[in-house]
Amino acid sequence: MKKLILAATISLVCASGPALAENDAAGARADADISANLAVVSDYRYRGISQTRLQPALQGGVDYTHNPSGLYAGAWLSTIKWTKDAGGSGDIELDIYGGKRGQLSDAIAYDVGVLGYVYASNGLDHVAGFVDANTAEIYGQLGFGPAYIKYSHAVTNLFGFVDSKNSGYLDIGANLDAGEGYTINLHAGHQKVSHNSAASYTDWKVGVTKDFGVASGALAVIGTNASESAYASPANGKFLGKTALQLTISKTF
Repeated sequence: MKKLILAATISLVCASGPALAENDAAGARADADISANLAVVSDYRYRGISQTRLQPALQGGVDYTHNPSGLYAGAWLSTIKWTKDAGGSGDIELDIYGGKRGQLSDAIAYDVGVLGYVYASNGLDHVAGFVDANTAEIYGQLGFGPAYIKYSHAVTNLFGFVDSKNSGYLDIGANLDAGEGYTINLHAGHQKVSHNSAASYTDWKVGVTKDFGVASGALAVIGTNASESAYASPANGKFLGKTALQLTISKTF
């Protein structure tokens, strides 16, 4: 993700106490990256499963990174349909996250953090066969050049599944620079839902991203081996994990 870097450098031959305080504040601002992003996607797929009943979504977020420490925080929003389709309410997902990135060596990067998925007033705890959709996960990732491996662990129930605390998601992938602004995106993942083997599945993605300068475009084929009965839309019975083409247009500020 491209970052908007806010930088200021002040050189002083001599300074009073207040001037030094101003210099410290400017240095702190120079250490911070802040960016915002907007996207339109033909189908919001999360871990291979459509969150929008195979229909488009509008998305956006903001990120802050403190470069010297590697600490970061952010928030991201997307329109959704699945909580209402399941018999609850709400049409927005809010993700709030924070963590720390850094290098274990010249060749190995790391990223650890916590992520909360908030579905305000989703009401699924009042729907038979569901619990509250709000979910919290901790995660850890290792990066090896363009490749990565990541594991996410649910410390609450997972996305409305009953008795699903301690579910886990293993994600491996790579983003390969193909030149001239093109990036090849490869991903495979496995979602284990605790105490619910019928809801566990593997997903995959093969795609390409192109930076056009004014915006970026991404085209991907996404699929799963999820159970059609476990992931059929309650609204129309369509399989939410079907293999499909996904188009994304995004812009980072």
